[in-house]
Amino acid sequence: MRCLLSITAFIFCLPVLIHPQAREVLRGEVRIDVELPSPLYMDEEIPLRPDTLRRRALEESALYYGAMIYGWSFRYEIGERARGIAEEIELERLGSIVWGDPALRPTDAQLLGNQFLLGTDYYLNEAQLRRRAAWKSGVVRSIQGYGTGPLGGPENEEGWLALKEEALKDAARAALRAFLRGQERNRPKTVSGFICLAAFPRYFNDSGYLKASGRFLAEITEVKPFAAW
Repeated sequence: MRCLLSITAFIFCLPVLIHPQAREVLRGEVRIDVELPSPLYMDEEIPLRPDTLRRRALEESALYYGAMIYGWSFRYEIGERARGIAEEIELERLGSIVWGDPALRPTDAQLLGNQFLLGTDYYLNEAQLRRRAAWKSGVVRSIQGYGTGPLGGPENEEGWLALKEEALKDAARAALRAFLRGQERNRPKTVSGFICLAAFPRYFNDSGYLKASGRFLAEITEVKPFAAW
């Protein structure tokens, strides 16, 4: 209870942000384990302190808002076993939101079992609004996938977030792979385009691995058949 009161006091003593130019607000909620489930995190304080929970929740929220606004470019080498071409997907981040961005505003917090839940709003500026509009134009498909990452101890304080990002990117790869394999009757050599996160992902632990469930928006900009190579 003391942990929740400390966090809640921090959240609601912040000054109210006013963004008169913003016409859209993104919203999301993250869940942070108060007591980390893996014995490999022996160098972490258990349970996590309120300031650590607060920082981690805001850093994780910033990661997802960046993935929703900027997303990734992708190049998918579909592969062909008969030709000796391996399957490969490359994702390149197109932008990010940094922790401490004043447009990221905590809204509510609660403890649910051994998890800390933090809801946030993100107020978009004009450039970000244009990016969001681009995701809603053209031929954009809604896709979903599950990704996997190692559930191990981080090598440094920031490592925990890298583990979650890796599982999220793997979910994006899986979603693209399933969608493209189902859409292309004549298998092309490579497919390129853009993909962004549609909503905050969900995570769960499964047999020693970190699993991510994510919903994405994808736009294909180029398809190259084998004949073009």
